[in-house]
Amino acid sequence: MPLSEKFDEALVYAHELHRDQSRKGGERPYISHLLAVSSLVLEGGGDEEQAIAGLLHDALEDQGDKTSYAELEDRFGSRVAGIVRACSDTEVLPKPPWRERKQAYLDSLQHEGADVLLVSAADKLHNARATLTDTLYSETDVWSRFKAGRTEQEWYYRALVEVFEERLPHNPVVRELSRTVDALFSEPR
Repeated sequence: MPLSEKFDEALVYAHELHRDQSRKGGERPYISHLLAVSSLVLEGGGDEEQAIAGLLHDALEDQGDKTSYAELEDRFGSRVAGIVRACSDTEVLPKPPWRERKQAYLDSLQHEGADVLLVSAADKLHNARATLTDTLYSETDVWSRFKAGRTEQEWYYRALVEVFEERLPHNPVVRELSRTVDALFSEPR
């Protein structure tokens, strides 16, 4: 499936929004995460609009001062904007407490369609892979860079896997997320 100029526009826009942002714990440009999520969406059977949502999935949550739901809807359509909103655990500043946000997000996934679930699973897979790589090769305490520690992260990731396996069974992104989460939390503390 060839991607249209709308995908190109979304890529440029995502880079503009996240240009000054880096991944946690490193100097990697944030766009690397957005590209990976979009790629995983396509590999998991997603369409162009889902791939665009993958590029923009953190726009409202992380860059809400630079864009809005209305802006995303105007530029990329209501489906893309809706997926992005559903992938955001909050648009409120200051953000609510970590556990409260994550539980609300898990609860919301129970009511989302496959289009949202795939983008969310791709996001969580890339995050889990990056964290696993860091735990294997970093000489620092990887878990200290997160708002919640290893135990809380394990609760969250395992709960996500449970939701995705129930709601999006047989998807390769979900299967890989499950394997990655098992590997991530089987590592020594």
